[in-house]
Amino acid sequence: MKQLKQCLLTCVLCPFLLLASPITIADNDIEISGLVIDRTLTRFGKDFGFYYSSYWRELPFTQGFNVTLYETVFPQAGTVLTLEVNGTRIYTTHFGRRANPIKESAEQAILLTIDYLAQVRANAITGDFSGTSDDF
Repeated sequence: MKQLKQCLLTCVLCPFLLLASPITIADNDIEISGLVIDRTLTRFGKDFGFYYSSYWRELPFTQGFNVTLYETVFPQAGTVLTLEVNGTRIYTTHFGRRANPIKESAEQAILLTIDYLAQVRANAITGDFSGTSDDF
Protein backbone atom coordinates (compact mmCIF):
# COMPACT_ATOMS: atom_id res chain seq x y z
CA MET A 1 0.00 0.00 0.00
CA LYS A 2 2.86 2.34 0.80
CA GLN A 3 4.41 1.71 -2.63
CA LEU A 4 1.08 2.52 -4.30
CA LYS A 5 0.91 5.86 -2.46
CA GLN A 6 4.47 6.69 -3.51
CA CYS A 7 3.73 5.77 -7.09
CA LEU A 8 0.56 7.89 -7.17
CA LEU A 9 2.36 10.78 -5.50
CA THR A 10 5.16 10.57 -8.07
CA CYS A 11 2.72 10.36 -10.97
CA VAL A 12 0.76 13.37 -9.73
CA LEU A 13 3.67 15.61 -8.72
CA CYS A 14 6.05 14.98 -11.65
CA PRO A 15 3.90 16.73 -14.27
CA PHE A 16 3.52 19.77 -12.02
CA LEU A 17 7.26 19.92 -11.40
CA LEU A 18 7.93 19.76 -15.13
CA LEU A 19 5.42 22.53 -15.82
CA ALA A 20 6.85 24.69 -13.05
CA SER A 21 10.37 24.81 -14.51
CA PRO A 22 10.37 24.77 -18.31
CA ILE A 23 13.22 27.28 -18.53
CA THR A 24 15.70 25.05 -16.70
CA ILE A 25 14.89 22.14 -18.97
CA ALA A 26 15.40 24.21 -22.13
CA ASP A 27 18.73 25.50 -20.83
CA ASN A 28 20.09 21.96 -20.56
CA ASP A 29 19.28 20.90 -24.14
CA ILE A 30 22.18 19.71 -26.24
CA GLU A 31 22.12 20.37 -29.98
CA ILE A 32 24.03 18.05 -32.26
CA SER A 33 24.71 19.34 -35.76
CA GLY A 34 26.98 18.71 -38.70
CA LEU A 35 25.55 15.22 -39.21
CA VAL A 36 24.82 13.22 -42.35
CA ILE A 37 21.72 11.12 -41.67
CA ASP A 38 21.59 8.20 -44.07
CA ARG A 39 18.07 6.93 -44.73
CA THR A 40 18.94 5.11 -47.93
CA LEU A 41 17.89 1.54 -48.69
CA THR A 42 19.88 0.15 -51.60
CA ARG A 43 23.53 -0.45 -52.41
CA PHE A 44 23.52 2.60 -54.71
CA GLY A 45 22.17 4.79 -51.91
CA LYS A 46 24.64 3.44 -49.35
CA ASP A 47 27.56 4.00 -51.73
CA PHE A 48 26.35 7.53 -52.44
CA GLY A 49 26.09 8.17 -48.69
CA PHE A 50 29.61 6.81 -48.16
CA TYR A 51 31.17 9.11 -50.76
CA TYR A 52 29.05 12.12 -49.77
CA SER A 53 29.79 11.79 -46.06
CA SER A 54 33.52 11.46 -46.74
CA TYR A 55 33.39 14.79 -48.60
CA TRP A 56 31.17 16.32 -45.89
CA ARG A 57 33.69 15.44 -43.14
CA GLU A 58 36.33 17.51 -44.93
CA LEU A 59 34.16 20.65 -45.06
CA PRO A 60 34.88 23.28 -42.41
CA PHE A 61 32.11 25.15 -40.58
CA THR A 62 29.33 22.57 -40.94
CA GLN A 63 28.00 23.12 -37.43
CA GLY A 64 24.39 24.20 -37.51
CA PHE A 65 23.65 22.12 -40.63
CA ASN A 66 22.37 18.55 -40.83
CA VAL A 67 22.15 16.63 -44.09
CA THR A 68 19.57 13.90 -44.63
CA LEU A 69 19.69 11.43 -47.51
CA TYR A 70 16.35 9.87 -48.51
CA GLU A 71 15.83 7.16 -51.07
CA THR A 72 12.63 6.03 -52.76
CA VAL A 73 12.75 2.66 -54.51
CA PHE A 74 10.73 2.11 -57.68
CA PRO A 75 10.66 -1.57 -58.70
CA GLN A 76 11.74 -2.16 -62.29
CA ALA A 77 12.85 1.49 -62.59
CA GLY A 78 15.54 2.16 -59.98
CA THR A 79 15.66 4.64 -57.13
CA VAL A 80 15.34 8.36 -56.55
CA LEU A 81 17.76 9.81 -54.02
CA THR A 82 16.99 13.14 -52.36
CA LEU A 83 19.39 15.24 -50.30
CA GLU A 84 18.10 17.77 -47.76
CA VAL A 85 20.02 20.30 -45.71
CA ASN A 86 18.10 21.31 -42.58
CA GLY A 87 14.87 20.17 -44.22
CA THR A 88 15.41 22.04 -47.51
CA ARG A 89 15.72 19.80 -50.58
CA ILE A 90 18.77 20.84 -52.59
CA TYR A 91 19.59 17.77 -54.70
CA THR A 92 17.68 14.93 -56.34
CA THR A 93 19.07 12.22 -58.61
CA HIS A 94 17.92 8.98 -60.19
CA PHE A 95 19.82 5.70 -60.04
CA GLY A 96 18.77 3.08 -62.54
CA ARG A 97 19.01 -0.64 -62.04
CA ARG A 98 22.44 -0.82 -63.64
CA ALA A 99 25.73 0.66 -62.45
CA ASN A 100 25.71 4.45 -62.37
CA PRO A 101 28.50 6.97 -61.72
CA ILE A 102 27.82 7.17 -57.97
CA LYS A 103 31.04 8.94 -57.01
CA GLU A 104 30.44 11.67 -59.61
CA SER A 105 26.88 12.14 -58.34
CA ALA A 106 28.20 12.53 -54.79
CA GLU A 107 30.76 15.09 -56.00
CA GLN A 108 28.02 17.04 -57.76
CA ALA A 109 25.86 16.91 -54.64
CA ILE A 110 28.65 18.16 -52.36
CA LEU A 111 29.32 21.07 -54.73
CA LEU A 112 25.63 22.03 -54.60
CA THR A 113 25.74 21.68 -50.82
CA ILE A 114 28.75 24.01 -50.58
CA ASP A 115 26.93 26.53 -52.76
CA TYR A 116 23.81 26.26 -50.59
CA LEU A 117 25.77 26.67 -47.32
CA ALA A 118 27.56 29.72 -48.73
CA GLN A 119 24.23 31.21 -49.80
CA VAL A 120 22.67 30.62 -46.36
CA ARG A 121 25.66 32.18 -44.59
CA ALA A 122 25.73 35.18 -46.97
CA ASN A 123 22.01 35.71 -46.46
CA ALA A 124 22.47 35.55 -42.69
CA ILE A 125 25.17 38.23 -42.88
CA THR A 126 23.18 40.54 -45.15
CA GLY A 127 19.84 39.83 -43.47
CA ASP A 128 18.22 38.68 -46.72
CA PHE A 129 16.35 35.42 -46.07
CA SER A 130 14.31 35.31 -49.27
CA GLY A 131 16.80 33.18 -51.18
CA THR A 132 16.92 30.23 -48.75
CA SER A 133 13.86 28.40 -50.06
CA ASP A 134 13.56 25.47 -52.49
CA ASP A 135 14.92 27.35 -55.50
CA PHE A 136 17.70 24.86 -56.32
